[in-house]
Amino acid sequence: MSRNDALRAARLRKGWRTVEAAATAITEHGQQLLDDRQFTVSARTWRRWEGERPGWPAEETAIVIHDALGRWPEDLGFTTPPGWIRPEHHEEEQVRRQAFVPVTAAALVAGPVAPQHVDPALIDYFQQQLEGHYRADMFLGPHDLIGTVSAQYQLIDKLLRSAKGETRRGLLRVGAAYAALVGWLYQDAGDMGGAAFWRGVTQEIAVRSRDPHLIGYSLVGQAQVRTDLGDGHAVVDLCEAVLDDADQLVPKVRIMAMQQQAHGASLTGERGLVDQLMDQADRLLPRVDDDLPWGNACRRTPGYLEVQRATCYGRLGLGAEAGALWSQVLAIVPETARRDRGVYMARQATAAAAAREPDQAVEIARTVATIAVETRSARMRRELVALERAMRPWQDAPVSRDLAEILEPVSKGS
Repeated sequence: MSRNDALRAARLRKGWRTVEAAATAITEHGQQLLDDRQFTVSARTWRRWEGERPGWPAEETAIVIHDALGRWPEDLGFTTPPGWIRPEHHEEEQVRRQAFVPVTAAALVAGPVAPQHVDPALIDYFQQQLEGHYRADMFLGPHDLIGTVSAQYQLIDKLLRSAKGETRRGLLRVGAAYAALVGWLYQDAGDMGGAAFWRGVTQEIAVRSRDPHLIGYSLVGQAQVRTDLGDGHAVVDLCEAVLDDADQLVPKVRIMAMQQQAHGASLTGERGLVDQLMDQADRLLPRVDDDLPWGNACRRTPGYLEVQRATCYGRLGLGAEAGALWSQVLAIVPETARRDRGVYMARQATAAAAAREPDQAVEIARTVATIAVETRSARMRRELVALERAMRPWQDAPVSRDLAEILEPVSKGS
């Protein structure tokens, strides 16, 4: 008979060595949490939860389990019923509704506005600021920048309503780059709704600019959101749409589309296509020579394509190959790029687990946990959840308890 090993591992991490001890402990925890002396979980019930058909607990029991073990039932091997929404998600939905206006406000300012003179020199000003924002993102992560960058987009949008001719076209181009950066910041913060909204704004303003390079760039941004949603086929569709017009695009945009399509291929399990696309992008890299102020990660990020290939290999379960690439990448990524190093190291740790090196994985995770708490990067937290999944073969071993202790501050801060 198969067992609910996820719940059993969680119980053992708490030091509840037997089913009877777990039932007693969860009962006491629930009575205190709910202020209900009638709340009970029997040893028989817990034994069923660890069996082949764990069923689903009542909502208040689910809340107690989460509070005691730090995981919701669907993360502990229970069978999720149709329509289940975590109680925390009810609260998150309310927060999202309250936050929707701030998320969208910078892009939805009602007009008209009072006419004003728009000096062409403002285009250079915004472009120079943009490069500074890119660098700050590497050091700070998303939360400290979202307000600043979206406010500057709002100013660009206001100026566009008065600008004429080449000045207007220049502002449209730089505005699309700012919208793309806001979208990326929301994505890195884990707000996929905000990210999708701002990716849509990017596409709209790119189309208004009539710039084919920006239009391609905006579609790659949409594909990035789809990658994070695990929708490999949509990623491939969007990137193929960009590459249909490859002859009209600067090499930088073609590289972005190729590497993002490789991510889509990794989600659909196509190792050969991943390597083909990455090799094509690598051959194009020396030809990147444009002076466009946006989309310069391929020049700015050390080991850019190696990062993408290692990430794809990790998704494909190629632990040894991914681990070797991560070692190369982390040797050249500066310590100051805290957020990026944290994400890469989390992926390196998962690759180590996939290569059956759990002690190495846990040692790497020690550093990642500190960075995750500092930067509050949702991407990093997602990578650490993937690491926990990869470590399940050792869930009864001391190394698994070590990992749980290391990641506890990250869970509390999420």
